[in-house]
Amino acid sequence: MVRMSAEERRESVIRAAISEFALGGYHGTSTEAIAKRVGVSQPYLFRLFKNKRELFLAAAQRCLEETPRALAAALEVRSDITPKEAMAEAYMGLIDDREQLLMQMQTYVAVASAEAAGDHEFGDAIRAAWAEIWDQARVALGGARDTADFAGCGMLINVLVALGFPRDHRVWSGLNMAELDAVRR
Repeated sequence: MVRMSAEERRESVIRAAISEFALGGYHGTSTEAIAKRVGVSQPYLFRLFKNKRELFLAAAQRCLEETPRALAAALEVRSDITPKEAMAEAYMGLIDDREQLLMQMQTYVAVASAEAAGDHEFGDAIRAAWAEIWDQARVALGGARDTADFAGCGMLINVLVALGFPRDHRVWSGLNMAELDAVRR
């Protein structure tokens, strides 16, 4: 059996943390569950991450890093469609990963909770990652209004998917489903 390097083990812990935190949130997820999922001891987990907060932040940042990476890749390879369509296609691919979507949602809740407890550093880090996504979309779309529309639509889609609404439910009716379906192909 090949042993993992510390960096490989750290990556596997982050992936496991995303899976666990996505379902249980920050307060509802134990580091024991994350360690068990990876097959390491809890003390080993804390050699990789100082505490649960640091592990959650690493998982949240990893999750948020996926969005600008996917948007940039789509903009680079999909010159046959508009930037908005390319980014929508990439985003729909991201939210097909339910854990990714739920981790995003848990991250936003964790920021509010951390801020209420006086931990502004956590919120600052997440806001910086989100601002990067905003800036990337604004450059591609050309303006604040189009960026707000794109981000707002994305957040609405996050909520509808997280709540488990089927695509034919009336709550989806305000979205241009033909456009979304075309993007999903």
